[in-house]
Amino acid sequence: MNNVPPLDLSRQYALIGDEVSAAVLDVLASGRYIGGPAVASFEQSFASYIGVSESVGCNSGTDALFLALRALKIGLGDEVITTPFTFVATAEMISAVGAKPVFVDIKAETFNLDLDKLEAAITSKTRAIMPVHLFGQPLDMTRLMAIASSHDLAVIEDCAQSTGAEWDGQKVGSIGHIGCFSFFPTKNLGACGDGGAVTTNDPAIAATVRMLKEHGQSARYLSEEIGVNSRLDALQATILQIKLRHLDTWNSQRRAAAQRYHQLLSPVPRVTLPQELPGGKGVWNQYTISLKSQEKSNSIFPAPHLPPSPHLRDLVRSKLQESGIGSMVYYPLPLHLQPVYKSLGYQQGSFPVAEQAGSEVLSLPIFPELSRDQQDRVIYGLKDCLTGLAEFSD
Repeated sequence: MNNVPPLDLSRQYALIGDEVSAAVLDVLASGRYIGGPAVASFEQSFASYIGVSESVGCNSGTDALFLALRALKIGLGDEVITTPFTFVATAEMISAVGAKPVFVDIKAETFNLDLDKLEAAITSKTRAIMPVHLFGQPLDMTRLMAIASSHDLAVIEDCAQSTGAEWDGQKVGSIGHIGCFSFFPTKNLGACGDGGAVTTNDPAIAATVRMLKEHGQSARYLSEEIGVNSRLDALQATILQIKLRHLDTWNSQRRAAAQRYHQLLSPVPRVTLPQELPGGKGVWNQYTISLKSQEKSNSIFPAPHLPPSPHLRDLVRSKLQESGIGSMVYYPLPLHLQPVYKSLGYQQGSFPVAEQAGSEVLSLPIFPELSRDQQDRVIYGLKDCLTGLAEFSD
């Protein structure tokens, strides 16, 4: 029996491989590998897709965050509010520009920032809010922008996992002052290597980002600021241009797979399913469930007897792996408990919802080409794992 991987990029390539190969060979023959028409064309197409006037390609989603913060002149002495439940790059780039990341706990239902707790974290030093649309699910941007506006704060959307997601009919990355995207291969719109983009409707911000990513040069060999080398190369731009044409279809397939998970996993004890806010249209970069060690779950059926252990998730993951079913854990240790952020003074218990999520979350296989048979294996495999653990504990 074939294994079920968390993601299978080879199947995507099989669908568009001939088109990608031909386009890549054209770029190689052109001799234009850095910048040039391929990059400019993708930037224009991506801006149009997101619904903004400006898109600037760069080396990675991490660099996009760094460039966005630099463009807003955020630095030493400033504070930026973000979530502790995300990949380290989000907070890392706040630190990289000399600012201080200030964390706010998450909502258990969505894994995104808890907006009820946001304003309490705003101080006289706060310059920006950096929400993360985690796992492809958009945050309530209407409410967030109202809070930001009332405190005169910039909003930098971390859209690394959410390309194509919408809030109230508007693409994420077009609602805040700046959007930051990753084109890492595992993303919904993924390159065949690293890549990223900054989106905005502010021409001045776009111009600053373009300067900073080219060593701070306003003209060749004329540097205005300390910049970096962060360019999206022509090969990746060409591949992304092709994939962009398929993105809405792929996102629709992800949504269909997520809906099937919703339907077939809702009765399963110990499993709490991810929720999509009214007004949001997610793109399901990850389908992340929570495995509850106690009786509480979203199930309408009574839970079986399972040992109350914070490591239920790890037991289930191991059992799934033995059955050839892959899964991932994003993220086991929230950022405020990472060694690198010990100096911020947060303790265990500072953000209990994020900490609990770290011990419970499990991301199941989801990708556009996931077959119904593969998904059935995941669903019934998960049920068997939980049943087996219940029997083991009796």
